[in-house]
Formats: sequence, structure tokens, C-alpha cells
Amino acid sequence: MARLPSSFLISLLIILWLQTSDVGARTFTMENKCDYTVWPGILTNAGVSPLPTTGFALANGETKTISAPAFWGGRFWGRTLCSHDSAGNFSCLTADCGSGKLECSGNGATPPATLAEFTLDGAGGLDFFDVSLVDGYNLPMLVVPNGGTGTNCTNTGCVTDLNTRCPSELKVTSADGAEAVACKSACEVFGQPEYCCSGAYGSQDTCKPSQYSQIFKSACPYAYSYAYDDKNSTFTCAGGDYTIIFCPSPSTSQKESQNNTQPQPTSTPLSATTSTSPQEINNTMKYECGSNDSFSEVSIHTWIHVCP
Repeated sequence: MARLPSSFLISLLIILWLQTSDVGARTFTMENKCDYTVWPGILTNAGVSPLPTTGFALANGETKTISAPAFWGGRFWGRTLCSHDSAGNFSCLTADCGSGKLECSGNGATPPATLAEFTLDGAGGLDFFDVSLVDGYNLPMLVVPNGGTGTNCTNTGCVTDLNTRCPSELKVTSADGAEAVACKSACEVFGQPEYCCSGAYGSQDTCKPSQYSQIFKSACPYAYSYAYDDKNSTFTCAGGDYTIIFCPSPSTSQKESQNNTQPQPTSTPLSATTSTSPQEINNTMKYECGSNDSFSEVSIHTWIHVCP
């Protein structure tokens, strides 16, 4: 019987090891600094291996770390004011995923929701990530890279309380109507092409910031405020892990609702370690605003958000 070359055997062993090991795996750590429970939701892009959980409860001060495979892509968000009804169905007042359960099980967030979006190991071996307010806003969020490298590898997010600044026509209130708990996008409320970057406004040249997106942008300059808000809103890292912090700044008020407290956080800079304005990235991915579909790649690099 012919003997296989030792180089062939070594190559085979390396391939088998790569297939069965966690090489390239990353971690996402979610940390809740809100004075109330947050229920994170997770949606994985189509065609990508899902994470081990799609939803869970995170009490004040708790953290949870999840391992993600190489090339993972998807989004994270925080649900608030959640409860079970008499029939045992689970639902949330903001960012509900509609599964009726703690796990979102492939469902995305119902707008309005603050979203953290990721594609790992993308073009040029880089991770691409952003915090998006294109689907509206429900709570402060900060994304912190850990161990990654690159000139555009820095914190991003929205740590300002947009609920208190939200125009009345976009405002979502608590069950008793006494408190603002989320802020809708103008696209969701009015459905007009100039707000949704659709139809005749479906390009970067024709879709411009609106009076509503400018409110979001002035409060959170590094978050996506409308579909083509790419220049200062997309970030890249070579490798590393990520921490997603809910309510990164301390809260100053507190209101009980549905047996959970829903305080309003103060406005705080992103971080003392945040770098200067990020460079423009010439990469593109497409995210359909308000849908549960995954990102669809239309060319390589940055992200464009397109509302229907």
C-alpha cells in the first residue's frame, strides 16, 4: 500500500483543525448600565451561522458575553418595558421582535430601535460596524472595540437622551402617556420618499438630511441619522472583540412602568478615548430600513441604509 506524503498528512490535519476549532471566533459582550432591565435582541444575517442566543434579559449591572464565528454579520438592539401577558406571551413596548418569546428566533426589531450593526471579516479582512438611528431610537448605546487595530477603529454610538428631544410627531410614550420612551424615524411616520430615500430620492445625490435626521445627527454625530449618512458613521477594525453598552452614561430620573423602571439618561460624550472624526470609507452594504431581512451586499465597503 502506497504511503501518503508527510506534507499531505500535515496539510490535512491543519484543515481538519481549522474546521473544528474556534480560530477566528470573536466575542460580543453586552453590558447594561441602565437603571432598569434591558432585553437584548440579536438578528443574524441570512447565510451566516447564528449566535447561540437571539434574546435574553440583562438586569442593571449585568454583562453577558457571546462568542461569534468568523465572518459573522448581524445586529443587536435593546428591548425595553417588557412583560408577559396572562397567556404567557412575551412583548416589549419598544424594539419588540414579535416572537412572543424571550428569544427573537430570527425576527428583527420593530422600529423605533437603536441598532448596532456588524459585519466581521469583511472586505480587506476588516470588521465593519455602526450604530444606526435610521429605524429610530429607543435607548442610548455605545459600541467599544477591544483589541482591534486601524485608524478608524474607535468607539461609536449614541449616548444622548433623544427621547427628551424627540419632536411630538415622532414621539412614542409609555403606556400611561406620561413619558417619552422612544423616537420614531420620519420615514416610519410620514412614509414620504424624501424621508425614506426611496423613489426619486433613492440615491446619495438626491437623498439629503431632513430637519428630523438633523436632530438625530446633532445629538449623536457618529451614528447613522438617515440612509446615506456614511461619511462619519461607519467604522472599521482589523480583528478584536466588541463591547456593547446600554445606557453608557448615568441616568438622572426614574419612572416605574410595567414593574420595570425606565429612567432617562443624561447626555455624555462618546468617550474620552474616542478618536477624531473617522475617515470616509468607500465600502457599501445595504440595509432595508424597518425590515427583518439581513444586510445585502451591493458592493464592497461602508453601509447604506435604504428605507422602503
